[in-house]
Amino acid sequence: MAYEKPVPDHRRKWDKEEYEKIVAARLEEEEKKALERELAREIPVKRELLKPREYKVDLDSKLGKSQVITKTTPSSQQGGYYCNVCDCVVKDSINFLDHINGKKHQRNLGMSMKVERSSLEQVRKRFEMNKRKIEEKKKDYDFEERIKELKEEEEKQKAYKKEKRKERKRKAEDDIDDDVDPDMAAMMGFSGFGGSKKS
Repeated sequence: MAYEKPVPDHRRKWDKEEYEKIVAARLEEEEKKALERELAREIPVKRELLKPREYKVDLDSKLGKSQVITKTTPSSQQGGYYCNVCDCVVKDSINFLDHINGKKHQRNLGMSMKVERSSLEQVRKRFEMNKRKIEEKKKDYDFEERIKELKEEEEKQKAYKKEKRKERKRKAEDDIDDDVDPDMAAMMGFSGFGGSKKS
């Protein structure tokens, strides 16, 4: 019997056991991830309620100043407004205000976009505070009105003094005109010395 060489089979042979192990491992990993996602959904992140800002937003410090910017300039010193919380640069003040009041920035600060509900007592205190402010403004306004009245009074006195001076000048010019002989003035070709007396 002659030794026959086996005919080469060009089909790929699959090791079913090995691939079944890989699939089982993948399924197990996916189940773990799904379980983790479920747990994450059940325990929501507790964020603070939205609070008013306790600082003034600086929009004017770089106004009207020129600055050289190169490729190596850090983003915090580039042109525009830099947000250090979100690590981004916004080019104009309106968009910067929109950004810092927006959802993404507030989330990065650890706040939700929900506002705390005010109690009746808080509303009453706020009304009382606003009432006091209005009363203080009235007092200030009365003071300002008094200053305006004093200024108007001073202006009236100045105008009165001016009129008195003009009247004195007119009387003095009349006296000078009375001293000049009208025949002599007519012969010389003038009616007076700068006066405007009409005869």
